[in-house]
Amino acid sequence: MGNIVEIRWHGRGGQGAWTASELLARAAISEGKYIQSFPEFGPERMGAPIRAFTRISEEPINLHCTVYNPHVVVVLDPTLIKTVPIADGVRPNGAIVVNTKEGPAELRQKLGQVNAKIWTVPATEIALNIIGRPITNTAMLGATMRAVGLVNLQSIEAAVKERFPPQIADKNIAVVKKAYEEARCE
Repeated sequence: MGNIVEIRWHGRGGQGAWTASELLARAAISEGKYIQSFPEFGPERMGAPIRAFTRISEEPINLHCTVYNPHVVVVLDPTLIKTVPIADGVRPNGAIVVNTKEGPAELRQKLGQVNAKIWTVPATEIALNIIGRPITNTAMLGATMRAVGLVNLQSIEAAVKERFPPQIADKNIAVVKKAYEEARCE
């Protein structure tokens, strides 16, 4: 994937897309990598579409702009597929990871001609079963690590433990692991 790996996260305000980006960044830092993590939103209200971005590299990152051609696109809310061009700019042989009960082949039909691997995971269902709330950011983080393996799961676990109180962290770590196991590619 080259020297810098770029990830674009799509979600809605309040779903934790930027938190997922930050958790990935913390995990990468703990492994000695260079990172950038930043959101893109203005005065949007809760529930409005937002984007967040993560860059990870083995060397210092000198780019200071939005991510236009991501290696990985992560979609926390599947309703965005109908209204946001989520596959725009994704690099050839990249990955698109989507929270959906649909299989990768079904999703590919909806996305059309996309030269990327399609990964799906029932993140909402996993979050509801383990946390009791439909917050999918940590599930999508686990599925993304299954798809592209940018950092190891132990680093993700440590970042989650650093970010959340123990009881919430433990449930989110269980969500990460379950989504990692359940992520599917065509």
